[in-house]
Amino acid sequence: MFDFRAESNTSLLRRQGPVLMYEHFFGLRERPFDLVPNPKFLYLTARQREAVSNLRYGLQAPRGLTLLLGEAGTGKTTIVQAVLAEIDQASAECVLISNPALTRNEFYESLADGFSLGPEVGQSKARFLAVLRDRLEARHAAGLLSALVLDEAQSMSYELLEEVRLLSNIETSTTKLLNVVLAGQPELADRLNDPSLRQLKQRISLRCELAPLSFPETAAYIAGRLRIAGGEPAAIFSREAIAAIHEVSGGVPRTINVVCDNALIGGFAAQAKPIVRTLIEEICRDFDLRRSAMHAPKPRPAVNEVSQAERPAVAPPPENASPTHPAEPETSRRPFSFF
Repeated sequence: MFDFRAESNTSLLRRQGPVLMYEHFFGLRERPFDLVPNPKFLYLTARQREAVSNLRYGLQAPRGLTLLLGEAGTGKTTIVQAVLAEIDQASAECVLISNPALTRNEFYESLADGFSLGPEVGQSKARFLAVLRDRLEARHAAGLLSALVLDEAQSMSYELLEEVRLLSNIETSTTKLLNVVLAGQPELADRLNDPSLRQLKQRISLRCELAPLSFPETAAYIAGRLRIAGGEPAAIFSREAIAAIHEVSGGVPRTINVVCDNALIGGFAAQAKPIVRTLIEEICRDFDLRRSAMHAPKPRPAVNEVSQAERPAVAPPPENASPTHPAEPETSRRPFSFF
């Protein structure tokens, strides 16, 4: 058996050359854990489905301001991209700014470009607002919607957040003319609690928050991506490997992707499958993930979950009660399922 401790598998693969790929070895059509927001690999928990529904509603109806929160790596950008890909651009014009750490002038230049208002319009805030309002009113009269999506919004300055509030004020007496989506990390919620931004917070009509995955969700997430890529999950990862991935990632999808991708590289380099816990632990040492997992956000319990403290205590059996059936031996456990 290959000794995983002898040498880092990623180091071994680098020495063998970049042309070696793991897809064929594991029976995959493509790499399932690339760090890109590919809607094809979107996995939806109950909380993610709620977020998708809110975003759809916030972009396809005149709702004003929508807030999407989630820790780094929990899938905000993937969900935003998936919802934007569904929208018919003929009926709803959506402008996405994925790096809003801009000055005010740069912000309006980006908006003028995104809404195709012309570069000269973005040189003056007053002119931009006048031209944008005329455009939004014309689109509304034609039964069309307009939206602005700001990803990584926690990086926006207080000045720009105030500009967002002013943009969300573009309305008629009966409807909002511009839908705005703010997607960001929990620091954004903290900033919205600042008294200086209370008017912006009061305008939020839809709010949703993503959470890290539980162990069953982590297993289903990995299995789903492998199946989409053409693989057989149980033949690629052992149950113990999946448990280790969940432990070190804290259920954060981006970290899960990093660990799984490197595990496939390492398994291919060692010509070993299924991937076992030993290899996952080696990768965690390489990436110093044990320390990171200690600070990972904890997933919130589902609505129907009951904590251990809330469960009724089980009374011990009477002394003269007949013995219960002994526990099943370890070898007779039900085979691992990704569901």
